Amino acid sequence: MWYLLYNVGLILASPVIFLVLWAKKRCRRGFAQRVGLRLGGRAHGDRPVLWVHAVSLGEVVAVTPLVRALVTKRPGYRIIVSTVTETGREAVEQRLAGFAEHRYAPLDFPWVVERVVRDLNPAAFLFVETELWPNLLRVLGRRGVVVVLVNGRLSSRSFRGYRIIRPFMSQVLRTVTLCLTQTQRDAERFMALGASPACVHVTGNIKFDQPLPDLSGTPRGAIGLEDNEDLIVAGSTHPGEEEELLSCYEVLRREWPSLVLLLAPRHIERAGDLEAVVRARGLPAIRRSQLETAGGPALPKGTARVVILDTRGELAGIYRHGTLSFVGGTLVPVGGHNLLEPALWGKPVFFGPYTDHCAESADLLLRAGGGVRVRNGTEFAAEVAARLRDRPALHRMGQAARAVVHENQGALGRSLDQIGKVLDSHGLRPEPLVSPMRDADS
Repeated sequence: MWYLLYNVGLILASPVIFLVLWAKKRCRRGFAQRVGLRLGGRAHGDRPVLWVHAVSLGEVVAVTPLVRALVTKRPGYRIIVSTVTETGREAVEQRLAGFAEHRYAPLDFPWVVERVVRDLNPAAFLFVETELWPNLLRVLGRRGVVVVLVNGRLSSRSFRGYRIIRPFMSQVLRTVTLCLTQTQRDAERFMALGASPACVHVTGNIKFDQPLPDLSGTPRGAIGLEDNEDLIVAGSTHPGEEEELLSCYEVLRREWPSLVLLLAPRHIERAGDLEAVVRARGLPAIRRSQLETAGGPALPKGTARVVILDTRGELAGIYRHGTLSFVGGTLVPVGGHNLLEPALWGKPVFFGPYTDHCAESADLLLRAGGGVRVRNGTEFAAEVAARLRDRPALHRMGQAARAVVHENQGALGRSLDQIGKVLDSHGLRPEPLVSPMRDADS
């Protein structure tokens, strides 16, 4: 009955779903695959498939080391990584070229997922964090596919919503062979919704195991920084908090005239609108992409300015140039983004009150003294000013942030061990069946 109600709701909503997907330019490219067209999944040989689903950029970044390790440990398998967003697709193509193929995730209509699963014929399906799509998981379960939740988490908001339909969620979670969670709290929430305790294991957050981005990446000069200038890197920002950050910057500039602000909007298609917001306040604004253009606008060095990061894949590396960092989605009720990217570089991490999506990282950073929670832009300005006046304390804060990352690593290895055991127990042995797609070191 629950699946019937769910599918009736999907069908009724389908005109709106299709219209929204087609109306958004960034969604059109993958539209055919998302509705089960242009598949051709078996055209690349008969190797068994490991299908990894990562929603967007953040999940692809998190799962990249795991995918690379799977290529090494199970070289006879073909690995497909699916995403929902364009940023996710680009991350797969940049970070996993030669290791995995990209596909767009199917919409959760029964006839679509039936066709996609039949086409890909996966031996195992690994999905990241909270992507509980009922029809997809049901079809995989009926076909006897090994289903593994990796880096599982349930925010308070999601948990409250799922509890309302617990009988349905219990049926959905019965299809999961192995549930690997970030924290004990997450494990208890999945079990409260009906996951079998025997399949739930706390392995930790694999985001702690991210390697440092390439040190040969974006240099300071590429974002127009002089050696004597301090930089605030505000990453993954959203409307509403950007205005508060700009107000904070205007206050701080009175005491530190060599301070530069870099805003990296979560969705770079907003770069034009954000540039207009900055200029409306009388501040010079320049896009990162313009700094690479021959004959592009001259950067007004030594004066107030805001750099807008409108390129993909650079934010994680640019954090290293920051004197301190702010992570977005936290001053507005989004839930927060990756607090560990700046911490990995030893940068002090500032964030707002809304950290439900990164609660564990926020708590660890606060307890260690590597992070500061602020309620608004005014409080952010005051906290930043206090640290800029005490550079040794600022340095200690950055070291504490880095220590949080290093002390909590190991989730990747624990996750791989559990995944290896469940694959072996289902007869999916690691011995190579054919030559791998490409040597992992190439």
